[in-house]
Order: sequence, then C-alpha cells, then structure tokens
Amino acid sequence: MSASSHQPRPSVFSRVFSPEPRENTQPLAPTGRAGRNLPAAISSAVVLIALLVASLLVVQGIFVAFVCCIALLGLWELGGAFARVGTRLAMAPLYLGAIGMMVCAWFLGPEAVTMALYLTVFAVVAWRLVDAPTPSRITDIIASVFSAVYVPFLACFVVLLLRDFRSPAVIGVYVLITAFNDIGGWLAGIMFGKHPMAPRLSPKKSWEGFIGSLLFCILTGIGGFMLLGATWWWGVIAGVCGCVCATIGDLTESLIKREVGLKDMSGLIPGHGGVLDRIDSLLMTAPVFYVIFIFALR
Repeated sequence: MSASSHQPRPSVFSRVFSPEPRENTQPLAPTGRAGRNLPAAISSAVVLIALLVASLLVVQGIFVAFVCCIALLGLWELGGAFARVGTRLAMAPLYLGAIGMMVCAWFLGPEAVTMALYLTVFAVVAWRLVDAPTPSRITDIIASVFSAVYVPFLACFVVLLLRDFRSPAVIGVYVLITAFNDIGGWLAGIMFGKHPMAPRLSPKKSWEGFIGSLLFCILTGIGGFMLLGATWWWGVIAGVCGCVCATIGDLTESLIKREVGLKDMSGLIPGHGGVLDRIDSLLMTAPVFYVIFIFALR
C-alpha cells in the first residue's frame, strides 16, 4: 500500500477555503450529436428552472439568496480550476466580498455594489500580502481580482434587475433571451454547422450556430419586450446585444478551461458540468440587460 493512501482526506473547511486542483471527471455518456447526455441535461435544467421560478414567486429575498449561492459555488469552481496551474485564489475575502456585494445590490443599489467590489479587491490584495510568500503571489492577486469581477460583481446585476423593477417577468425575459442563445446555436450548429468560430477555444461552436443564436435571441427579445410593454425594436437591440455578450461569456469560460486543462468546471450539475458552465452567458449579459431595461421600461 502506498504512503499516499494513508494521507487523511482534507476537511470540508479546507476544501471550501482552499480548493484542491480540480480533476477531469468522466462525463455521462452522450445520447446524440449534441455531445451530452440529453436526459440528464433536461432533468437538471427542469430542476434549476423550478428553483428559479419558485424563488422568484414565493419570496424575492430567496431569489437573492439563490443568486448568492450560485456565485459562491462559481468562485469555488474557479478556485479549483486555477489551482491546477498553481494559482491560489484568496477564497475567504472573495466569499465575504461576494456576500457583501449581493447585500449591497439588494438593499443599496449599484453605487454600493461598486464600493463593495473595491473593498473586496482591497481585501484580496491585503490577504495575499500578509499570507506566506509564494512565487505566484502576483498571479494569485490578479486571478482573485478577476474572479471577484467575473462572478459576484456581474451576478449582482441580476439582483439589481429584480430590485429596480420588482418583476419576475423582467428576470424571465433576461433568462429566456440568454438561454435561447444556447438553444439557437445548438440547433443551427448540429444541423448546419460547418465553419468553426473559435476552434482553439470551443471546437463545436460555429458561425452557422452563431447566426442561429442571433435569430433566436432577436425573436425572443421582440416577443419578450412587447409582453413587458416596451416597443418591439428594444427587443431587437436586446437580442443582438444578448447574443454577442452571451457568446463572449461562453468563450471566456472556454478560455479559462482551455488554459487550465479542464473539460468541465465541475460535475455539480449532471449533464451540464459545473455551475459556471451554465451561468457563463448569464453573467456576461446581466449588466447589458440591466442598462437596456432601464432605458426600455422607464
């Protein structure tokens, strides 16, 4: 028996605040050309949608807590991903900063969120400066600041959408337009995809799929904004901006995974991978939709 087999398993506290390098796990067997296990993916999607709708319709504060939990899980996934290349995120100040940003978004507004982000960056830098010296300390700080902006700060705009409009329908339109970016791209890609968009980052993403995403986003945007009482052309603007930003969000997460050698951020969501694998587009589109809704609905 090897000596490594006698090593104690890290405690839950250690795994949360000092994530181990994430390992590639064996994905569920694909069931079609999409490259994923559709029954598992659909089941997971139904559960996530049910949680989203229930939190919105029961008590809106629960939805804020739901978004906060998603952001914390996303940070944990990034911690394990960056650990693969020897980069240690300052998890404690990132977790505390994420909670603080969410609280500020719900109770105080966007100006307070910006201040909370600054305090998070300050805490991250101070945390790594007083920590034990490591060769990657500067890289750790840069990666931690990126993580603070990429996950909790962008997620705060979802909370701001609900705070400023108090309408589950607004959240629904934002989620649907972003979701139909994936659906349209998937359908057009498996039927017509021939020309890769970014083969080094996401080999399955094609320009034909992007056109499908654009059409689906525009049609969903027109219908959604008309239901909200806005003029139809706001739906076109939202569809185009949503498609572009969602695609960039998807490619950004693909870049991170490519750099650290991961296929999925984790295996938390059967059939989908990790939390960040599902919310990468939603994160990047949230600030854009927040601005569009302010002009379209006020």
